[in-house]
Amino acid sequence: MSTVDADFGQQLESADGISRSSRPVLLPVHSGTQGVTMRNSPVRIKPYGCVAFLALVGALGAGPVLAHAQDLPAAQIDSLRAELEMLRARLDSLAGVVARGQVAPEAEDLEETTTDAIARLRAAAEAAAGDAATDTVAQGTQEFVGRARSLQALNPEISLNVDLFGSIHSDDPGSENFVPREFEFAFVSALDPYTRAKVFFSVEEGGARIEVFPEDQQEESDEVEIGVEEGHVEWVALPGGIGLKIGRFFQQFGQLNRWHSHALQFQSRSLPHLAFIGEGALAQDGASVHWLLPTGGSVAYEATVEVTRSRNETLFGESHRLSYLGHLNAFLQLSASTDLDLGVSALFGDYEDVAGRRSQRLFGAEMSFNWAPPERSLYRGVVVRGGMMWSDPGVVSGLPELDAALGIWSLAEVKLSRSWIAGGRYEWVENPEDPAESAWLVSQTLTYWQSEYVRLRVEYDVLGNPGNTTGQFTLRVTFAMGPHKHETY
Repeated sequence: MSTVDADFGQQLESADGISRSSRPVLLPVHSGTQGVTMRNSPVRIKPYGCVAFLALVGALGAGPVLAHAQDLPAAQIDSLRAELEMLRARLDSLAGVVARGQVAPEAEDLEETTTDAIARLRAAAEAAAGDAATDTVAQGTQEFVGRARSLQALNPEISLNVDLFGSIHSDDPGSENFVPREFEFAFVSALDPYTRAKVFFSVEEGGARIEVFPEDQQEESDEVEIGVEEGHVEWVALPGGIGLKIGRFFQQFGQLNRWHSHALQFQSRSLPHLAFIGEGALAQDGASVHWLLPTGGSVAYEATVEVTRSRNETLFGESHRLSYLGHLNAFLQLSASTDLDLGVSALFGDYEDVAGRRSQRLFGAEMSFNWAPPERSLYRGVVVRGGMMWSDPGVVSGLPELDAALGIWSLAEVKLSRSWIAGGRYEWVENPEDPAESAWLVSQTLTYWQSEYVRLRVEYDVLGNPGNTTGQFTLRVTFAMGPHKHETY
């Protein structure tokens, strides 16, 4: 028994140092009735089996002791009983140690499981992010814009167009050599998805202008004129392809009347326009209805009807009665590089002065041919325009009787490169005051576009009118500040 107690005590005293991988332990071997001896064994016992092992050892050790209890003295029996109680206490202590050793693996397993779950979540998130990135590349980046308009968005587009002239006239080479022809301020704003507004202010100075019939026109003034060229609101998306414009606007009499002067292909409007309408565009106050006919196909038709208050002195004198204008236009796409534009216009109103009032009628027809190869449209192209105008005033007693007068005009431009354009024009018109007189004009131009904001042009005009032929050389510099630029529409 002393051998058993000594060996067992050593095992119990080292129980606190047992690791999870276990150490070699001594297994009990029965040796008859002499007790229990111990031998080394390579067997390793895991911590959770330690309790069962100790219980087995206790049973084996206690068996022989109880078997011989009747032969032992009472004092020795008491000693054995005390040792047995001590052994049970140590066994309970070892059971606690084993229990604490079993918690650690469970905590490690829990930590390992949590780590694996987090890793799986991360992998799933990365996979989802990869799919989202693939969708973004495939579908394009979506931009979200707020509906509320910022203060900056409420501001209109503001532009300034400047037209400067340097001129030499054959009649008086040293006069009016430099003229700031026009400063035009433009304010354009999209009020909402259906409506836009435009206002154009101009500051004009006379000089270096073409006079078709000098004796029949008022003497040219060099005073600065400030006024509103256009100011209107326009509804662009009404049902049925209809557009409505209300205010002051350049009327749809032909194509070039709506062009602002800085955008013209030559320094002045055509001779028929100068003789029948005047130097500026036909701009009046009223309403305009535009209709794009739903025809489809390669031909597009559009019709315009305008009702305005008369304010053009050349056409209507002092009358402020209503005038009526109608315009019909056809656009034909002949090929991928060629198109043809045809249009007719008619204007009706009253001419009035101190002597009386008579009816006034003006008719026009024009065409525009454009060739521009799609693959070389920036470098090659040809534009040919032409038309006629016919003035037919009515006869009223008290006013001088006027005969109908006719005028024709033509122009062409050839694009030599991306920046260089050569052009020319020929025009002829009868004098509306005396159709027996007529005038003609031949012009040549060479234009250099430094950029879409800066244009330089040299032009030479030869004007023939009754009893006189004059020449004029002009250097024209036009530049734009802001988005409006040299708009043609």
